[in-house]
Amino acid sequence: MKLCVLGSGSRGNAILIQAGATRILVDAGFATRTMARRLGSIGVDPASISGVIVTHEHADHAKGAAAAAARWGWHVFATRGTTAASLSLSRATVQTILSSGSFRIGDIELTTVGTSHDADEPIGVVASCPVTGLRAAIVYDLGVITEAVQQALAGVNVLVLESNHDLAMLRSGPYPISLQRRIASRHGHLSNQAAGRAAARCSHPGLAHVVLAHLSEINNTPAVATEAMRQALARTQFRGAVTAANQDAPSATISAIRAWRFGSDQLSLGL
Repeated sequence: MKLCVLGSGSRGNAILIQAGATRILVDAGFATRTMARRLGSIGVDPASISGVIVTHEHADHAKGAAAAAARWGWHVFATRGTTAASLSLSRATVQTILSSGSFRIGDIELTTVGTSHDADEPIGVVASCPVTGLRAAIVYDLGVITEAVQQALAGVNVLVLESNHDLAMLRSGPYPISLQRRIASRHGHLSNQAAGRAAARCSHPGLAHVVLAHLSEINNTPAVATEAMRQALARTQFRGAVTAANQDAPSATISAIRAWRFGSDQLSLGL
């Protein structure tokens, strides 16, 4: 199994996952032109993607899903609440998934877990490769790590986790108090400190990579977020890599075993 964060932040989110011969996206928060360009930059034909799982209805996660489905034939998966709350998804045929359940797309097994955010039935996603047993979790846009979410993260090999804001930067920043409170609430966004605690709790020798996602461009920096996470993991069994996802460019290809590049010559790899 391998993945690539095509971009993550308040201006759009999309994460590509591949296992065996199957490629899927978690979220499609960019216009189709942007997604085509970013997929092309890593050697992936958009038409080779089987489907997209929309974690919640906010535009930075959902706005490109219906157009991509129409253009490239992707299947769209979302909870009933997400579909009902999304104007853009009303233009697509959506396959309903549960906020706590399991299903399969090709060679990828998927488990969903409900998250705490100011959306209608939002979810986190854990993707597994049945052949290798490797697992990757994607949890962002959540104000608190519930026990159900923490349990879903146990034993994963790659963790894509929101690390939205530094608490001190949020409190001293330009946002009004009302917005600060919403961001820091149980239905807002995860701080660097909370992300570090969650990652430390699920750390184990097989956790190869922690990717920090949905960083605020006002109340955080990649350096601050990665340092906070490294400090949180310093006394654990973690010996892998910590990186921060970029809003404007795809990440390096991430694997629980080693780095591989996407492209047609790698399609058969089930890492």
